[in-house]
Amino acid sequence: MLRNLINLFRRSKVINVFSTGEGTKVNGTLHLGHSNSKIEIGSNCLLEGVLTTYTSGSKIIIGNNVFIGQNSLIGSASKIEIGDHVLISFDCIIQDSDTHHIDPKKRKNDTIDWMHGKKNWEGIPTSPIRIENDAWIGARSIILKGVVIGEGAVVGAGSCVTKDVLPFTVVAGNPAKFIKNIEH
Repeated sequence: MLRNLINLFRRSKVINVFSTGEGTKVNGTLHLGHSNSKIEIGSNCLLEGVLTTYTSGSKIIIGNNVFIGQNSLIGSASKIEIGDHVLISFDCIIQDSDTHHIDPKKRKNDTIDWMHGKKNWEGIPTSPIRIENDAWIGARSIILKGVVIGEGAVVGAGSCVTKDVLPFTVVAGNPAKFIKNIEH
C-alpha cells in the first residue's frame, strides 16, 4: 500500500516526496500539505501519530528505528529532523513554527484560508527542530520551534521545551528545566 501511495505522488503534477525504509509501519497519518514538501522515514520505524507539512519546501526527516506514539502531532513549516533510535511517546506536539500570526487581524481568516490551501505564512516565525539520536520524549510533551534535543537526552512527560536540551541530560517541567545528567 505504501508503494502505491508513493507511485500516486510520482504520477501527480505536485512534486511531493514521501519515502519509507524497509520494515517501517505507518499506522498514523502522513499529510504532504504543499508542493515541494517532503516526508522521509527511515527503516524499522513505527509511526502512530500525525506528520504534516504546512508549506512548500517544508521537510520532516526521520531516521531509523523511531517510534512516534498515537495522537502525537509533528507539524513542519520549515524542517524537523529526528535521528535514529528516538522514542516520541503519546500525545506529543512538535511544531517548528507558531502556525498563526500574533496579530489577530492577520490571523482572522486563517481557518478559511487553510481550508482552501492558501494560508499566508508571511510573518509567522519558523525555526527548524532537531532531535538527535537516542533521545526520548515523554508523553504529552511539547517541543517548540528552534529547539535541539541532544543525543541521548530525556524530556520528562508533560514538559514544554522552549530551549535546547544538552546531550545525555534529563529535563522536565513547563518550561522544561535541567534535572540531571545521564551516565553513559
